Amino acid sequence: MIQRTLVLIKPDGVMRGLVGEVIKRFDNKGLKIIGLKMVCIDKEFAAKHYTEDVAKRRGEKVRMMLLDYLTEGPIVAMVIEGVHAVNVVRIITGDTEPSKALPGTIRGDFTHHSFHYADGKEMSTKNMIHASANVEEAEKEILLWFSIDELYDYKKADEIFHYGK
Repeated sequence: MIQRTLVLIKPDGVMRGLVGEVIKRFDNKGLKIIGLKMVCIDKEFAAKHYTEDVAKRRGEKVRMMLLDYLTEGPIVAMVIEGVHAVNVVRIITGDTEPSKALPGTIRGDFTHHSFHYADGKEMSTKNMIHASANVEEAEKEILLWFSIDELYDYKKADEIFHYGK
């Protein structure tokens, strides 16, 4: 099943110079990047990403910290396409709580904060990356972050060439 999903490299990932490393992980897995851009957003746009549903699940204070976090600096947004892309990307990114993310995942290799630490500092957990949680969320998020003319349909080499045939 070919799916599309949204990935955001959050400001801390951009400021740490990890954009290339993150993209490399998705490329190495064979996923296709069909949309890519760097943007700075304001709190109004961030509130469209982290909606009132986040406040219902995690509290308004946490939501407000997430809005601050997303607006700290530039974000690299990308749409990734592939077989079961939503789940595959979530595995590559690792647990949303960095201290629980396994080595080999993006968060496991490049972040270490815990929810407890962030709560104590009254800050958002710096987890470097966002990946859509499910297909429905991915569809909504992609429409928020990208226009249809910013998404590209192309064939990767492994879709064109049939090695050994």
